[in-house]
Order: sequence, then structure tokens, then C-alpha cells
Amino acid sequence: MVQQITRGIKISVVTTFEGSFYKNYKMQYAFGYTVTIENQSKDSVQLNARHWEILDALNNVEIVSGEGVIGKKPVLKPGESHTYTSGCLLTSPFGAMQGHYSMVNFTTTKKFKVTIPTFKLSAPFAIN
Repeated sequence: MVQQITRGIKISVVTTFEGSFYKNYKMQYAFGYTVTIENQSKDSVQLNARHWEILDALNNVEIVSGEGVIGKKPVLKPGESHTYTSGCLLTSPFGAMQGHYSMVNFTTTKKFKVTIPTFKLSAPFAIN
């Protein structure tokens, strides 16, 4: 598990290897990740958008940006958390992800970014 706190918002990530398969004559490696977003600040906040950089073993980068997470824009009061699970496909058994969430503080109405710490994706069979 990796964790990081930005402006009182704690991000925790746990990854899983889901398996491999062929798609369009290329091997694909499926990874899952579970993110917990915990509001340790004194203000209510809302997650409005996400931005991901997904890297494979050859440092090919895929950028994924969009509104919310899995179709939701959670509002977190102080002490509350939101957990969701998602996934990605890589063309190699190793990779990494990093990014940020765009959030708004309801008390100050200011927008801010919360860093998603870099986490590694690795297929257990490929680890020495």
C-alpha cells in the first residue's frame, strides 16, 4: 500500500494483478487498484475530476483525465472517506501509475489538487 496526504486529504492505494490475455494479437496484463480518499481536514470537500499518468515497462505513457471517479463526484465531510476500485491494462507485466484529483473546498470555495502517489503495478510471476 502507498499513502500520501495533501492538504489534509489522505490517499491510500492497494494494487492487484488480475491476469493476462491476448487481445488483437498482443499480450495484455490486467491490474486492479483500490483507492481510499480520506478527509482528515476540518472542511468539507468534493472530488470533481481525476488525472492519471499510466506508464508501462518501456515508459510508454497513457494519460487519462475525466470527471469524478467511476461516475461519482463524492463529497467528503471531515472524517469521512470514499473507496473505489478500478483497473487498467498494460502491454507489459510491470508499470506504474500516478496523478492527481481536482477538488474543491466548500468552506473557502477554492479549488485544489490532491496528489495521488506513484504506485507500482507488477505481475507476481515476473518478480524475481
